[in-house]
Amino acid sequence: MKKTIAGILKLYQENKKISMVTSYDYSTAKAAEEAQVDMILVGDSLGMVMLGYENTINVTLNEMEIFTKAVYRGATQSFIVSDMPFLSCGVCASETLKNAGVLIKAGAQAVKIEGANDKIIEEIKILTDNGILVMGHLGFTPQYINTFGGFKIQGKTYDKTMKMLEDAKKLEEAGVFGVVLEMVPQESASYITKNITIPTIGIGAGSACSGQVLVIDDLLGRYCDFTPKFAKRYANIYETMVLAIKEYNTEVKSENFPCESYCFHLSEEISNKLLYDNK
Repeated sequence: MKKTIAGILKLYQENKKISMVTSYDYSTAKAAEEAQVDMILVGDSLGMVMLGYENTINVTLNEMEIFTKAVYRGATQSFIVSDMPFLSCGVCASETLKNAGVLIKAGAQAVKIEGANDKIIEEIKILTDNGILVMGHLGFTPQYINTFGGFKIQGKTYDKTMKMLEDAKKLEEAGVFGVVLEMVPQESASYITKNITIPTIGIGAGSACSGQVLVIDDLLGRYCDFTPKFAKRYANIYETMVLAIKEYNTEVKSENFPCESYCFHLSEEISNKLLYDNK
């Protein structure tokens, strides 16, 4: 059965934790759906783990559209959220509406937008008024990495926690159905979660959030450049890939692959004819 926003909010209302992972391709999305996670995020983190960018800033709307389509083809019954990439929102309301529509038409049920400045709040209201579901994102917002001066924990003081709560309430009033809290002290995330009436999805924000999200490549151990402190590695796919490719390479060099069981053959009649014609 197709997962819907009603089902996601029902989990929240029943005080049940919400699970979310990122996916960027058909096969991974299919696996996430089979694992029955509640939501799939086509995150702009794909810029780093799939495209090799230094950060998420260079990700384009066209790239987000391509990856969203791939994820939708692999997980047609899942609730898919797609990131609005850098400068695809917060500049011009009409362009934001158009850009969000591209991702919805690509297969997403909702879009995620970072930040909560006045322009963003205004545009979220326009999106929700036009029937587009929006998820907010506070704390460490990767598209603002140059402003933050790197990957830094946010909300470490009382005042900053209260400011984040204020932003969360603004997002709630604008119509978002939930908000990601990234790299936030557990106590701050807990306080925010208790003082708003929409789900919080934590990533490096402790256990008190309404749910959790992880980058699939961190979870699987597929991205080898670095692993964030908050990301639990449930497998080591990168090491498995290296070992498998190394074994293949060795077998090709030693002429052990392909062996007989991996080969196709002509009929004896045609094979003999080829042999005769070659004389």
